[in-house]
Amino acid sequence: MVVTAVQTPLARPQEKQGQTVVRKPYPNFKVIVLNDDVNTFEHVAKCLVQYIPQMTTDQAWELTNQIHFEGQAIVWSGPQEQAELYHMQLQRAGLTMAPLEAA
Repeated sequence: MVVTAVQTPLARPQEKQGQTVVRKPYPNFKVIVLNDDVNTFEHVAKCLVQYIPQMTTDQAWELTNQIHFEGQAIVWSGPQEQAELYHMQLQRAGLTMAPLEAA
């Protein structure tokens, strides 16, 4: 018995001339805290320092003032998964949160 192997070229997907593939980066999301009449300045600042990475006390107080006087502040912006975590943590701590927004 004789076995012969025949090699066939692998089919490549056809590429159309003039087309390029553009890869878009993942969008960033904004974590926004809203002003309310329930939480104290101290509680808001403490939560920001506790849950937002690299947040200094001075930055937290500046953002707390912005929340109070402007009605809201973007406290963090970055990848969606992290934004969801920080949003959930701040909300569970009692802060009034806006829905996540694409940055």
